[in-house]
Amino acid sequence: MTTPAPPWALLSELTHACPLHCGYCSNPLELTRRSRELAAEQWAAVFTQAAELGVLHTHLSGGEPLLRRDLEDITRAAVRAGLYTQLVTSGVGLTATRLDALVDAGLHSVQLSVQHADPVKSDEIGGRRSFDAKRTAAQLVKEHGLPLGINVVLHRHNLEAIDDLMTLAVSWHADRIELANTQFYGWGLLNRAALMPTRDQLAAATETVDRWRRKLDGVLDITWVVPDYFSGTPKPCMGGWGAVSLTVTPDGTALPCPAAASIPGLDAPNIADHSLRWIWEESPAFNTYRGTDWMPSPCRTCDRRTEDFGGCRCQAHALTGDATRTDPACSLSPDHPALISLTRVSEPPTIVPRRPTAATNPTGTSGSPPRASLRH
Repeated sequence: MTTPAPPWALLSELTHACPLHCGYCSNPLELTRRSRELAAEQWAAVFTQAAELGVLHTHLSGGEPLLRRDLEDITRAAVRAGLYTQLVTSGVGLTATRLDALVDAGLHSVQLSVQHADPVKSDEIGGRRSFDAKRTAAQLVKEHGLPLGINVVLHRHNLEAIDDLMTLAVSWHADRIELANTQFYGWGLLNRAALMPTRDQLAAATETVDRWRRKLDGVLDITWVVPDYFSGTPKPCMGGWGAVSLTVTPDGTALPCPAAASIPGLDAPNIADHSLRWIWEESPAFNTYRGTDWMPSPCRTCDRRTEDFGGCRCQAHALTGDATRTDPACSLSPDHPALISLTRVSEPPTIVPRRPTAATNPTGTSGSPPRASLRH
């Protein structure tokens, strides 16, 4: 077995606790309890091992990482390990005093989530009053001289607000905005029918983004993430399974991508049992879908197999019940026609809000949504 190239990025999910209840959240339906979260000293060991492995950048994420009272200690440990740190936050709880402490700990940048440019609609999508906190957080970040990124998860209920969202990003003096159409994992998968945009919405949004890119070229970095349910081309799976980044969850489980825990039988390792180097280089979970040998037809002979890496394994499993199948987002997949049918939603159901209790599936019964959404 060839030793894989070292990763450069680490997603550190410090907690699954969150003050918001966004129905598009990609966190798993079974949220990790606070009592099972890694302690600050355990995260310090993760960061040290990550840096030794080659990681350069870590996102301090969640849930809402500001709910960790020891976030300053965790941030300081990451900086001491030599990692670039970005706080990924809803902005709720980011006071001047808290940000002062985080900057003193060495925090490098902040990514702020925004649900809508309209305060009422933003609060509605987030499930609580939070827009004012976001606006305050953006102001504080800029006053502290930190780079500010804004992340907007797009869906049926805010896709037509891109003009207003871009205006907001400019008025908040953001350095970057990521307009990311919903990726259907976790709570997003549970609420897929309610979040699915129409093709007309998506076409209009694409034109709007192109217009703003021309207008703000060199002023604001704009990232546009297209939903591959519509494109016919699967997204590269995190730059390739176990290729450039890894995720460590609140309880120390290490994953090749944030949604990989949804794949049954993966046997994801934990940092309490193995070193990060062994996990990255030798664990079966990280090697299962590396390279091209695992690929079925038509992936195995496709000219794009080293560009899209067979698409997303988590999406393949979510849609077909089989993580080894060709990602149905690919137009060459035998499951693609059935996927297209999922984009035709006339009367979307009510969104199930993200809660730290058992999820409710679309049929109204307790438990996770059906894994096999397509039929062969």
